[in-house]
Amino acid sequence: MAPETSDPVPTRDQVLEALRSVIDPELGDNVVDLGMVRGVEVPAPGVVRVEIALTIAGCPLRAQLDRDVRARVSALPGVQAVELAMGEMDAEARAEVMSRARWKARERAPVTGIAPSTRILAVGSGKGGVGKSSVTVNLAVALARRGLTVGLLDADIWGFSVPRLLGMDGAVEARRGKMIPLVRAVEPGTLKVLSMGFLADEDRAIMWRGLVLNRAVQQFLEDADWGQLDYLLIDLPPGTGDIQMGLARMLPRTELLIVTTPPVAAQKVAARAADMARRGYLRVAGVIENMSAFTCEHGTTYQLFGAGGGARLAEEIGAPLVGTIPIHPQVSEAGDAGVPVAMGDGPLAGVFAELARVLAEEVAPLVEASGCTARLLDQLAEVVATEPVGTEG
Repeated sequence: MAPETSDPVPTRDQVLEALRSVIDPELGDNVVDLGMVRGVEVPAPGVVRVEIALTIAGCPLRAQLDRDVRARVSALPGVQAVELAMGEMDAEARAEVMSRARWKARERAPVTGIAPSTRILAVGSGKGGVGKSSVTVNLAVALARRGLTVGLLDADIWGFSVPRLLGMDGAVEARRGKMIPLVRAVEPGTLKVLSMGFLADEDRAIMWRGLVLNRAVQQFLEDADWGQLDYLLIDLPPGTGDIQMGLARMLPRTELLIVTTPPVAAQKVAARAADMARRGYLRVAGVIENMSAFTCEHGTTYQLFGAGGGARLAEEIGAPLVGTIPIHPQVSEAGDAGVPVAMGDGPLAGVFAELARVLAEEVAPLVEASGCTARLLDQLAEVVATEPVGTEG
C-alpha cells in the first residue's frame, strides 16, 4: 500500500530540478545534465522512483550519490518514499559523459594548481560569529593527523585569521612564478597554508571590493604550487557574496560544509549558504553544529544557545549532520596561542578527530585514481595541458 500523504504530488520536472542539486564531485556537474538520470516516475502518491546510470558499476562514489539523490528527492513536499535503482552506462553513454567533462575542463573551468584527485571542501556560514575559521583550522589539523596531506586556503580576505589560529607567519616565496604555500608539519601528515595574512599586516584593513577580492582567491588557486593534496579546505568569508560565487566558477567540483550554531535564527541564515551553493550547482556535503553545549567542571551540561539547530538545518537542506562541537574555553584559548586543540590528545581533540573520520570515511572519502572516473579525469588533465588550442578530438 502506498504511503498516505496530504501534500501535493511532485511532478517529474520538479524531481528533475531537485536532482540538479546532486553533483558528481569528480566531474563537477549535476547528474541531470550529465545524462545519469535515466528515469523518473511517480507511481503512487508519496512515492518517487528514480533510475541512475553510473559511469562504472563499482564506482566508489556510488554510496555518496545514493545518499544525495535520496536526500534531495525526499526533501520535496509530498514525498514519503524514494525508490532508487542504479545501473551502469554503456560505452557510448560513458563517452558522452567524458566528452561533456572535457568541454567543461577546457572551455569553462580555469586551470588551477589543484590536482583532479584532490577533494575540495569549502567551509562556509550564513553569518559571522559562529566559529567557522576555528572549525576549519581544527578540521584541517585533524585530517592531517590521519596521515593526509591537507591544503588550507584562507579565502576570508577581509577577515583572515588562519595564520594566527595556527601560530604561523612568514613571507610567501615564489618559485618559477608560483606562490609556495607555507608548511606546518602535523604528524603523520602535512598541512599547507595560504592566506592574505602572510601578505598583509593583520592590523591593517583590506579595503578591496568584490572583483578584486575574487581575483585574490583566483591567484591563490591558479598561481600557487600546492603540489599533491588529499584534501583542500577553503575558509570562506561569511555570507553569500562574490567569493562564494567565484569559487563555484573556478572550482566546480567544490563541496560545501556549512557551520551553524543551535539557535533557529542562525539555522535560517545558514540555509541561505546552502541555497547559494545549490544555485551554483555545488554539492552541500554536510552540516557542522558549533557551540552546541557547555559542560561545567561539575559535569552539568547547559544548552546556552538552545539545541538542535544543526540537525534541523541538515534535515531542511537534505544534507548529513557531520557532528557537533561543544562550547569550551580551551578552543578559543588554543586558537589565541596558535596551537589548535585538534593538535592535542584531550576530549576536544577527540571531537575533531571524529569529525575528520566521518568526513574521510563517510561524507567525502578520497577516491582511488583507478576507480570510477578519477583515472579518466587524470588522463583528461594531461590531454588538456598538451593538446594545441583549436584541435578537435
